[in-house]
Amino acid sequence: MKLLGLDPGLRVTGWGVIAVDGNRLSHIADGVVSVAATGGLADRLARLYRGLAAVLAEHDPHEVAVEETFVNRNPASTLKLGQARGVVLLVPALAELPVFEYSANLIKKSLVGNGHATKDQMTMMVRTLLPGAGLEKADAADALAVAVCHAHHRTSPAARAERAKLDPVGAPT
Repeated sequence: MKLLGLDPGLRVTGWGVIAVDGNRLSHIADGVVSVAATGGLADRLARLYRGLAAVLAEHDPHEVAVEETFVNRNPASTLKLGQARGVVLLVPALAELPVFEYSANLIKKSLVGNGHATKDQMTMMVRTLLPGAGLEKADAADALAVAVCHAHHRTSPAARAERAKLDPVGAPT
């Protein structure tokens, strides 16, 4: 099974694809969708949409996990991030993929055991769990952490209920 983790952002959205085989996790690919700060907001959101759609088309994941965003002190920045996050949720939803959301604290706790882990601790754990992942971009490393978190939580009752919304009646999940 392939899982896609996404770390939303208007300028840079990280993505990471992992394979899950039982308890075994392996790195497939990771990267970022970078959107230049030029042009209007609608144009930038469209570029984000096209970039994420290309990632989905290339890697064909079975499920998608997205990091929930935090509220910024600047209301305008928070609103723009929320709009970008809407695009991040829309792309897999239009592909009829199950989409799961996780808080930053839960992601950190799932990987490191501490909901307030540092970036360095998270990066070290992603490197440990996914040998071969280059982790050259921080946003891509964050996205891989989201995917790993989902791999650990995907069999929870809440996750099964989310998949059941999309699966035809009687289809195995």
